[in-house]
Formats: sequence, structure tokens, C-alpha cells
Amino acid sequence: MAEVETKQETKAATEPETKAATELETKADSMVGEIWIGVDIKASAEKFHPMFAKRPHHVSNATPRHIGGVELHEGEWDKVGSIVLWNYIHEGKPKVAKDTIEAVDPEKNLIKFRVLEGDVLKEYKTFLITLQVTPKQGGSGSVARWHLEYERIDEKVAQPETLIPFLESMSKEIDEHLLSTE
Repeated sequence: MAEVETKQETKAATEPETKAATELETKADSMVGEIWIGVDIKASAEKFHPMFAKRPHHVSNATPRHIGGVELHEGEWDKVGSIVLWNYIHEGKPKVAKDTIEAVDPEKNLIKFRVLEGDVLKEYKTFLITLQVTPKQGGSGSVARWHLEYERIDEKVAQPETLIPFLESMSKEIDEHLLSTE
């Protein structure tokens, strides 16, 4: 089961507490916010993380319902400063995001993308996506933890909570794909 938390503050947010998927913590008067989701997966962290760090161009094969294609625009896969172009389907509509890789830590199974251009920046001034995959304590499988940090362009823009089911479903499809290729 996925765990979700949202937090909006005018200053930097502190580490999240664990919340059930149906509980969302929000402050409507804020422009800056964060959302976390943890998705239980059966694949190892060592298999899941490279799908985004080393082989994001394979993500569309694993989850064509969510990702239409991924292209390396500049640099090298899994290298800080590289530019990646994502074609994705969100709420039934094709969208585009041009991201730069801000951080990669293979030992922590972590990658961080900052959106430079694309549909999401029509509503947000800044948008940062972090994926960290950690092995489950005392069992098999992992938790894919997505962390979104953003600043809305104005108060009329909703928090990006519609991305939570997108990230959860995409993670589950990639997990199924990885397990089917073992």
C-alpha cells in the first residue's frame, strides 16, 4: 500500500511523518509545498533505481500507459547536469517535461530531477522530483519513495496531488515489468 503526505509551507519543510494514503496534510495559504509517496514494490532497489538513472529510455516499454517516450537531450544517462525529455500521459492527456538531473547517488538508489520546461511549469514556478528506492527492512522487495517539491505560480493553482496515483500506478507497472523479465 502506498503512503502519502503533502506539506505546504512558506519556508522549507521538515521530514515527513508517515501518513496513510487517504490522509493528506495541507495548508491552503501556501505557495511552496512538498508531497511524498512511498510505493511498496517487489523488485529490489538495485533493479528499480536504474530504470530511472541508467535506462529511463526503457521506462516507456515497462509502462507505456504512463510514459510515451524518454530521450536523452544532452549529456549522459545517470550524470548530473544531463538533460532528459519525458513524454508522459497524465489524466489522459499527453504532456512533456524537460528535466535536468540534479543528483544521482547509486549507493542510496537516489536520483533527483528538476523540471526546466514543459507542461508542469504552466502551473508551478519550480518543480523538483526525487526518487529514492530502499530495501524493505527484514523482508524482500523495496519501497520506491517519490518526493515532489514545488512552488505554485499563484493561489488558484491546485497542489499537484493528481500526480500521486500517477506515480503509484507507474511504479507498480515498472515493478511488474522488472519481475516478468527475471
